Amino acid sequence: MRAHDTYDYAVIRVVPRVEREEFVNVGIILSCERAGFLEARIELDEARLRMLDPTLDIESLRRHLDTIPAICRGGESAAPIGLLPSRARFHWLTAKRSSIIQTSPVHMGRCGDLPATLDHLMDRMVRPPKATAPR
Repeated sequence: MRAHDTYDYAVIRVVPRVEREEFVNVGIILSCERAGFLEARIELDEARLRMLDPTLDIESLRRHLDTIPAICRGGESAAPIGLLPSRARFHWLTAKRSSIIQTSPVHMGRCGDLPATLDHLMDRMVRPPKATAPR
């Protein structure tokens, strides 16, 4: 059995109208320095975003969000940020900003399976809750 790794994560948020401070969680960035793991997953719920701003340019937003996983992967295609060490890329991605794409504060945890944890965080923080039968 693999030892548990300590990881950091942040929730990626879209704030369609910054002045209103309303947001929709659209993804997770997960980093584990010890395992050399840095990955982001993004899932847009266009209907929820349109409720906050019917005029939002979804295609432009999608193009900007697509840069986040590219920066996580690193390399020349994400240069110059993609050439930084993974920890520096994580901190660059999670820095505070006042734009329509923002991140939550960084949280930490421990797990034995980083990809499964990323999926669990997507279920818990991004994807709409699944309907359950009333009790």
